[in-house]
Amino acid sequence: MWQVPHTAYPRLVTAPRARLVLVHGTRVSGVQWAAHRSWLEPEFEVVTPDLPRHGSRASVPFTMPAAVAAVAEAVESTAPGLPVVLAGHSLGGYVAMTYASAHSERLAGLVLIGSTSVPSGPGAAVYRTLGWATDAAGPDRMARFNDRILSRIAPPEVFNPIAAEGYYFEGIRDMWAEVMAGGRPELLDTVACPVLILRGSLDQVAVNTRQYAAHARDVRVRTIRGASHLLPLTRPWHTSAILAGFAREVTARPE
Repeated sequence: MWQVPHTAYPRLVTAPRARLVLVHGTRVSGVQWAAHRSWLEPEFEVVTPDLPRHGSRASVPFTMPAAVAAVAEAVESTAPGLPVVLAGHSLGGYVAMTYASAHSERLAGLVLIGSTSVPSGPGAAVYRTLGWATDAAGPDRMARFNDRILSRIAPPEVFNPIAAEGYYFEGIRDMWAEVMAGGRPELLDTVACPVLILRGSLDQVAVNTRQYAAHARDVRVRTIRGASHLLPLTRPWHTSAILAGFAREVTARPE
């Protein structure tokens, strides 16, 4: 039985400490973060934008500039004086990294989850395989497959909102083609804010973490033993606790 750990996150009744912008991966929308939102608020103001071809933006063709614009809207609509921590999982991590490479001055911190595999050579094979498998199976079959797997490995708080909304398969190859065109470790060269790289030890989309970390000026790396690429879905409380801890660290106010 799934149970919420007793180490619950502190609940503040004052103004939120920071805005957390959480960016989802492929095939699901911002609803990926529904359970995390319920635990992280009201200590943090949580925003979960949809990327193109997902959720409320399902009709918008995916390009990296369009995806970055969706993130920019979520970051830059923050109330003056409220710091922002931007986190992205999988595709969302590459989009967040791309945004941060040009606008890190607007961020208190950046979190990359399962998005540190160089998209060239062997790394590109991972992305091509994801796109090929999705197209070959077809949306109905893939939806049934996703439901079957997620219902077993994710707690109901995570799985139920995702299953209720459904999945988004259109344009998967285009999305990963955009990542392969520009998702390099060098994006972190210009990121001035603190960076947290969070990965599962079994994550095939985090095999080049050391290379990405080497390009960041202020970086922390957390590896969760036994966790897969689906870390935010399979270990959501652990993920939320790490996000909250990092956000508290980078937004701490002097005594």
